[in-house]
Amino acid sequence: MKYAERRSFTRASVDCEMTYRLVDSHAFQSARCISISGSGLAFITSETQEEGKAIEVSILPQNPSAIPLTAFVEVLRCKKLESGDYEIAAIIKSIKG
Repeated sequence: MKYAERRSFTRASVDCEMTYRLVDSHAFQSARCISISGSGLAFITSETQEEGKAIEVSILPQNPSAIPLTAFVEVLRCKKLESGDYEIAAIIKSIKG
């Protein structure tokens, strides 16, 4: 059985630290980015997030030659993991320059 990838961009698995905050908040939370593509990302955090929420994320790559990424994203889904943490999938709405 063949699987047809319907994504516009290839997803890359990563393991790097990041911070995020709700756009109407000044409080930043820590998280771990687990995948990223040209249009979205997924991360693990201890806080649940509602679908549709606007979040500012800052990804801090482990590779010193890679530049940090700050973007505004929208939460697509939030899945509770067995560990008690949450996996958040989000779509990139804009990249902060």
